[in-house]
Amino acid sequence: MENQVNSKSIIVNNGIYLGLVGVVVALVLYAMGKSLELQWVGSVVGFIATIAFVVMGLKYYKSSNRGFMSWGQGVKIGLGIVMVSAVITVIYTLLFTYVIDPDFQQQAMEFQQQKWLDSGMTEEQINAATSMSEKFQSPVIVSAVILAFSAFIGFVISAIAAAIMKKSEEETY
Repeated sequence: MENQVNSKSIIVNNGIYLGLVGVVVALVLYAMGKSLELQWVGSVVGFIATIAFVVMGLKYYKSSNRGFMSWGQGVKIGLGIVMVSAVITVIYTLLFTYVIDPDFQQQAMEFQQQKWLDSGMTEEQINAATSMSEKFQSPVIVSAVILAFSAFIGFVISAIAAAIMKKSEEETY
């Protein structure tokens, strides 16, 4: 393929848009005062948006590349889109945690402790769970988890979408 399309702009543009969708959803939930109660909404919207932006990016690449795209190209583009979005998410999370609402982590922990109490856990179990949870709330660990989880989900979505959408020049003969 001598005239292949540059995938960098597709990756960056779709990644930024995907990241902004996540930030806007998080800010809307925060403004409504429902960040803790409706975390699942952000997750569902983020998952659907991830699928949508990866598929749109792959479709655009494929159409710009004379209708051809290998599985590897599709995975690279899809994973790139998700990782650009993940970097935006990490930056937003750090800004939120340290600038916008520094008390949010404590509020989240109290909310979780109440859920544990309501589910019948003993005070000793809650203390042990709280101690374990606090170990994973450092900025480095939170950032690493966001990036690792995004890489996994991005790979799975990209691999499936690329497998469905791939088309090589050899297949046309």
